[in-house]
Amino acid sequence: MNANQIIRRPLVTEKSTMMRDAGDNILAFEVDTKANKIQVKSAIEELFKVKVQEVRLFNVRGKIKRMGRYQGKRRDWRKAYVRLVAGEKAPDFIEGV
Repeated sequence: MNANQIIRRPLVTEKSTMMRDAGDNILAFEVDTKANKIQVKSAIEELFKVKVQEVRLFNVRGKIKRMGRYQGKRRDWRKAYVRLVAGEKAPDFIEGV
């Protein structure tokens, strides 16, 4: 897989914004479900030209949703928390969001 297939999108939530602004240099991304820590680390370093210190991965189960009497399920996905090396700056497009 190439870097664009591994990193799906940045996650901009209250929690991820607080983690980034707290000085921990942690960014959150939605990644491919088959990607491992090594692949995520190399993809982030390649795409954003930053040094990564640590990667934590979480599997998020899709929620069951109902519409009337019909029931469906959202897809399962994977979340990555990426800690940048001290002194590294988050990419500009993430800070502006």
